[in-house]
Amino acid sequence: MNTKVLILLLFTAFFMNCNAQPVKSSFDPNVLGDSPKLVIETTYGNITVKLYAETPLHRDNFLNLASTGYYDGVIFHRVIEGFMIQTGDPDSKQPVKGKMYGMGGPKERIPAEIIPGIYHKKGALAAARDNNPQKASSGSQFYIVQGNVFTPNELAQVEQRGIALTPEQKELYSTVGGSPWLDGAYTVFGEVVDGMDVIDKIAAVQKDGHDRPIEDIFILRIKPA
Repeated sequence: MNTKVLILLLFTAFFMNCNAQPVKSSFDPNVLGDSPKLVIETTYGNITVKLYAETPLHRDNFLNLASTGYYDGVIFHRVIEGFMIQTGDPDSKQPVKGKMYGMGGPKERIPAEIIPGIYHKKGALAAARDNNPQKASSGSQFYIVQGNVFTPNELAQVEQRGIALTPEQKELYSTVGGSPWLDGAYTVFGEVVDGMDVIDKIAAVQKDGHDRPIEDIFILRIKPA
């Protein structure tokens, strides 16, 4: 092959690759099993989560949305260090500086699946919701718990607020850490199995007065682990 032609072909391939659009999330959720693992690719790194078989409504909803690219391009619109990072609002895909997000998503709520023994430990993947009395979850928005490790005195203060903690919870929150006051109020449907350092980095960024990061942090795509 002529050298000039080869160079032209290589240059063209390189140019096309550099201008390619990001790969959209697309996978078959029906082949991943009862407790699938997914990688959430973000602009701050990757977070691998495992979804729980015990919460099939939330698991299947998350899988169906993720497999069609629903979460591609959304931002983490609410971030509170020592508490959690929240995302999943489709209205945030083309974010406007200074705008508050957190009201978008499907109209249909997901019935609560609050399972005894599944707690808001550090790394818990849980569904956001409004103040509806049924504790039904948002159709798309979710958060990942960062939380804190609690001393015995701090756990006693939590109980003084009317939240009874089992010995199992006290052991969990004094070692692994988390957000114990959320237990029984929101559905936890999975947990982080890799990438907790990414959550810590996201939680530590500078925020505005509404807890939105000053620099937008995006979910790029979600794929099977």
